[in-house]
Amino acid sequence: MAYKDYYEILGLKKDAAEGQIKKAYRKLAMKYHPDRNPNNKSAEEKFKEINEAYAVLSDKDKRKQYDMFGSDKFHQRFSREDIFRGFDIGDILKDFGVSSNDIFSQIFERGRTGFGNMYGGEPNIGYEEMYGIPQKGADITSDLYITFNESAFGGEKRVSLKRPDGRTEEVMVKIPAGIDTGKKLRLSGKGVAGIGGQPPGDLYFNVIVQEHPVFKREGDNVIIEKEIKFTEAVLGTSIDVPTLEGEIRRAKVLPHTKSGTKIRIKGYGISHLKGGGRGDLYVKINIKVPDSITERQKKLFEELSKEGV
Repeated sequence: MAYKDYYEILGLKKDAAEGQIKKAYRKLAMKYHPDRNPNNKSAEEKFKEINEAYAVLSDKDKRKQYDMFGSDKFHQRFSREDIFRGFDIGDILKDFGVSSNDIFSQIFERGRTGFGNMYGGEPNIGYEEMYGIPQKGADITSDLYITFNESAFGGEKRVSLKRPDGRTEEVMVKIPAGIDTGKKLRLSGKGVAGIGGQPPGDLYFNVIVQEHPVFKREGDNVIIEKEIKFTEAVLGTSIDVPTLEGEIRRAKVLPHTKSGTKIRIKGYGISHLKGGGRGDLYVKINIKVPDSITERQKKLFEELSKEGV
């Protein structure tokens, strides 16, 4: 659906100043005001368009978003309830000698709801419903930070979410085991309420996995680095390796192991997001070079050097 350009509706250029926007609105609002155009449906629709355009362009934040995204994408992000929230036309309409509620009643023939409700507090009826435009509710997107272990094993997380209307709502998010940064989670029907009987939008979470102080992730495998002595690398040894579960596994380091070698511990990695099973845990071996050695150690290394080691 293509939306009309707000600047075009008010007869303005995109770089119009704040005073020009207000002046253009006042001129057009007076021209198409319902008192001056009784029973004129065309003027009535024009009056609606003018108010919507002014509600956005007179608000610095909304205008910035409108200029950034363009008309169509702006309407994907903002419902008309969002557009008119906080919009007060009382200062302008008082020049007509008619209250805002009277104007609204004349246009929509609904005495129970007025511009005061629509533009200020909680509306009794949605803008699209008033205009006869049923519309599915907008989607909401938010970031979801989870721990390394939550991404590995999954679980449920209680999240406090600030809704577009300013309310704070707590939702339970099911985290599938194996999910990684960049994936999205969807909560169906948790977006903005629909209009005219249409369903609500959805709530999407952009998943961001926090770094672990010990483990690194490579696909569904987990990497941990362990440092061993030079003599252990030459002669071989066994080392204790922690797992994501908090267990300790013994890993055998073979003689003549080079720095950077990875030792595999099968099945102790990340759960596969699709399908059963898990990745593996790899121990990356780093060989420690001593910061200082004794005279005796020096002589031993010199002897080894003579042997070609």
